Amino acid sequence: MSDGGSETAAPLPPRPAGRARVRVTAPHTGGPAAQPAGRGARPGTSDVQGVYVRSLIRSQLRLALVVAAGFVIATGLFVVAIALVPDLDRTFVVGVPVSWLLLGFGLYPLVITVGVLYVRAAARNEARYRALAEDDS
Repeated sequence: MSDGGSETAAPLPPRPAGRARVRVTAPHTGGPAAQPAGRGARPGTSDVQGVYVRSLIRSQLRLALVVAAGFVIATGLFVVAIALVPDLDRTFVVGVPVSWLLLGFGLYPLVITVGVLYVRAAARNEARYRALAEDDS
């Protein structure tokens, strides 16, 4: 070990003379490129299942937009409420203004609550999708 300096890797052994370098590549089948996962028809899929998947995607997007908008509105209202009560800036607890404490410790429960509610609702959407997809099979 060195005394805190940079360590160098051991030099590679010399390559035996007369041996050519070999390049390893994936086999080329000459066929069309594979379609990305989730696109195109899979064996056994139907138009009804496609409708179910599109419905799941729409419901998850709608849920994400509603949760994001609700979070932004709740956070904005929290900040506006603190700004409208100027006495919070003049009141100190352990040398820190109460308004800072409310922002620091009041927003984290909001973030956690919104996250938990979002995960539960997204799981519920997926469970409904699975139930519909199994009934269709």
